[in-house]
Amino acid sequence: MQTSDIIIIGAGPGGYETALAAASRGMNVTLFEGAHLGGTCLNEGCIPTKCLCRNAEVLTQFKDAEQFGIDDFSFEFDFGKAMERKNNVVATLRDGIAAMLKQAKVNVISEYASFKDSNTVVAGGEEYSAKNIIIASGSVSKSLPIPGADLDCIKTSTEMLSIDYVPESLTIVGGGVIGMEFASIFAAMGSKVTVVEYCKHILPPFDSDIAKRLKQSLSKRGIEIITSAAVQKIERNEEGDVVTTYECKGKTATVISTDILMAVGRSPRIDGLNLEAAGVEFSPRGINVDDNMRTNVSGIFAIGDVNARMMLAHVATYQGVRALNAIEGKEDSIDFNIVPSAVFTQPECGMVGLTADQCKEQGIAVRIGQSFFRANGKALALGESEGLCKLIFKADDMTLIGAHIMGVQAADLAQQCADLMSRKSTRKDIMDTIFSHPTVSEVILSACHNVK
Repeated sequence: MQTSDIIIIGAGPGGYETALAAASRGMNVTLFEGAHLGGTCLNEGCIPTKCLCRNAEVLTQFKDAEQFGIDDFSFEFDFGKAMERKNNVVATLRDGIAAMLKQAKVNVISEYASFKDSNTVVAGGEEYSAKNIIIASGSVSKSLPIPGADLDCIKTSTEMLSIDYVPESLTIVGGGVIGMEFASIFAAMGSKVTVVEYCKHILPPFDSDIAKRLKQSLSKRGIEIITSAAVQKIERNEEGDVVTTYECKGKTATVISTDILMAVGRSPRIDGLNLEAAGVEFSPRGINVDDNMRTNVSGIFAIGDVNARMMLAHVATYQGVRALNAIEGKEDSIDFNIVPSAVFTQPECGMVGLTADQCKEQGIAVRIGQSFFRANGKALALGESEGLCKLIFKADDMTLIGAHIMGVQAADLAQQCADLMSRKSTRKDIMDTIFSHPTVSEVILSACHNVK
């Protein structure tokens, strides 16, 4: 049996970055990964989709070349080369992670691990033990419990990232972050895209004003978006096309397409861990943890998607920091209430903090300021006039508690707002800060001036 100071199960962002951090603190670390280093984010999620989002962005700019005085411009798009570029980026980053882990002397075991007891895991027929174990096993794609959900024509996001063609037509079941990013990608590449979303708005976690404006913008780009629609069944017709039947406002309708993507979220990856043997409490919703990422079993922690608190790669990383600090008895000031997130559609969206609807539900009196990208000099110079910046301040002390942005560089602007919120900035603090001109970030300052 091999013994370590700490065992980490899963080498996604939460797992491998926690392993590196633990090694830097002088711990002897054993890291288990049965698939690829980097986990879902690097291999099947964040990074490969962003590569394709960049392809879509370039294609859109080429199609709009006339507005920049480029006439009679023609080009051909090679999807194979786009996928090759995506694969090269992933491989480069994966090799980088392997090199960092080797340099840090992390013991990497290329096997899936499962519990034997609360201090022991089994992998590849060998046993490994540690006083502390961190579970960072990530998540898997969800599916709807409907007739036809198991048809081999239905693709997950993982499978969409490995296809070798651009679908002629694509139905996307689910209008969340994953669904909307793929909608933008393949619409730009020439697919006829239809999105079917169960909720009233696309991007359910985002502010409703942002979701509405994004729907309008994407509709102008030819993407059909059907909201408040419950998919009832999926089947193939005689021509081999996919028929998606849904109910919307009491009426039944269908969408026919050559391809279909199931993008209805992700579930914690708990199968195969044998959590029962360790006595760890869990449910289909994930592993139960406290604010220090501790499970009910002393010495066992769970971070990232597997605890389902907030399924974002950067959250997993900081949960790993919190778990290490708990192991060493250290305190930190990480605020998991201030977490920026983004969706890289065209235009992209970014958010941090509370939405207006959440403030209303919680009885928080607020004042709201808005500004439009069409009044921003840099956005106009870039040819990116579509966008909205919405800031939410507490009415009593005018502290910034929410920022919701759609437009060019929205993800970076949301991060800027997260920085301001972490410092408990007020409207006056922001207005007393000098913003460089001309920059897109001035939409934040303009929203402050427009508070009502």
